[in-house]
Amino acid sequence: MGRTKVRVIDLGELGDGFRTDPHPTYARLRGLGPVHRVRLPAPDLAETWLVVGYEEARAALADPRLSKDSSKAGALFPYEELIGRHLLFADPPQHTRLRGLVSRSFTMRRVEGLRPRIQDITDRLLDEMLPRGHADLIDTLAYPLPITVICELLGVPELDRAEFRKLSTEAVAPTSSESEYDAFSRLAEYLDELIEDKRCAGPGDDLLSDLLRTTAEDGDRLSSQELRGMAFLLLIAGHETTVNLIGNTVLTLLTHPAQLAELRADMTLLDAAIEETLRFEGPVENATYRFAAQPLEIAGTAIAEGDVVLIALSAADRDTNRYPDPDRYDIRRDTRGHLAFGHGIHYCLGAPLARLEARTAIRSLLDRAPDLALSGPPGEWLPGMLMRGVRSLPVRWRP
Repeated sequence: MGRTKVRVIDLGELGDGFRTDPHPTYARLRGLGPVHRVRLPAPDLAETWLVVGYEEARAALADPRLSKDSSKAGALFPYEELIGRHLLFADPPQHTRLRGLVSRSFTMRRVEGLRPRIQDITDRLLDEMLPRGHADLIDTLAYPLPITVICELLGVPELDRAEFRKLSTEAVAPTSSESEYDAFSRLAEYLDELIEDKRCAGPGDDLLSDLLRTTAEDGDRLSSQELRGMAFLLLIAGHETTVNLIGNTVLTLLTHPAQLAELRADMTLLDAAIEETLRFEGPVENATYRFAAQPLEIAGTAIAEGDVVLIALSAADRDTNRYPDPDRYDIRRDTRGHLAFGHGIHYCLGAPLARLEARTAIRSLLDRAPDLALSGPPGEWLPGMLMRGVRSLPVRWRP
């Protein structure tokens, strides 16, 4: 018996308005139900189930029947072969093994030890930026801070930052299928060379060197392909999310002046402001794909084995059933339980680092630029439905 005919909602028909502000569309979808069949905008153009309700999204993020391993659905993304298997493409027991090996090196103690260096980098960037009286905040602070931190953490030598940024952004917010594949291919080549250089140079005190020599109690180690995959994940996820978290927080505060004034009057609210931004305009719009490893139901909707499922974090975090008046930005809101960093075994490994970098950057910026304001409209929002952030953020202040 064939599948019952289901209405497919074509998100591509919504045009640039959906990319600029997807929240009204998500609200309309939530009003119709928590799960929908949709066709994604270009360049994806794929059909998928989209989960937009909070309780349903939270449950789906932790549901073992929704696999991260695309091979279980009879598919394999081209860039999986290029980059290698990493945490976002693995299920237990492989995921448990990979996360355990990485967690041995990427510890809370190591992240906390970065605090002075993060402050030093932030101060240097602001020293260069502030005398000018105006800047693109993405180019001058939101991007260079996390990319410098993650490159130093991993032991990546000085990069052509402009080229790396181009490849990284194209990988997570592709403008076409061809440019996406090219970006992954070139990143894979770079990471192979980097890992081989570290093998030849001998052990260092950086995270990538730690991963090279990390051995579990049973003698298990990361393979070359797994090393490449983990290096890719840590490099890309270790800065792209934070770029958007810093940019989105500053943009949202500047467009909500009453909230900014409350924060300036009481900087102990900074952590709360960052958490509310994560809920209100988080840096990751949708979680990466999941695949139904067996037939299941989500909120009464039948999902067939092999179907692709996309969990809309941004939509879930504005569900009125969880957060009253969710389209209001309120830095005093109780944001506990938001899904901006995911939920379950795939909860973002780098969340503590992202929060630390955002806290340091925003506190320092507000302290040193008391009259910070927008100097023009922000740049376009990133394409695709993975990352949520603007390409540029023009700001001004009195030098």
